Amino acid sequence: MPEHTTPPEPAEPSASSGPPYDCPYCDRAFHRESYLALHRGQTHPDDLTDAERQAFETARDEEEEALRLFRLQALAALVFIYFGFLLVYAFSL
Repeated sequence: MPEHTTPPEPAEPSASSGPPYDCPYCDRAFHRESYLALHRGQTHPDDLTDAERQAFETARDEEEEALRLFRLQALAALVFIYFGFLLVYAFSL
């Protein structure tokens, strides 16, 4: 006979469950290091070190690539929907 166990209690949120990356220039918090790098490059461009500037450029390039991929996927979806409606219309005549 299988034993019945009680589900574990959900973990209580700790004080460290907030955004782990803080901007040293304005004390804003971010959930991802790339978000912090983008923020620093756009909001504090004159205060950046060489390493921070390189992190910003890398994060910006990754963000641009993600946006390019999203745009291509959105275009493909629109074309698919358009031709889908065109075929439905053609067969409904």
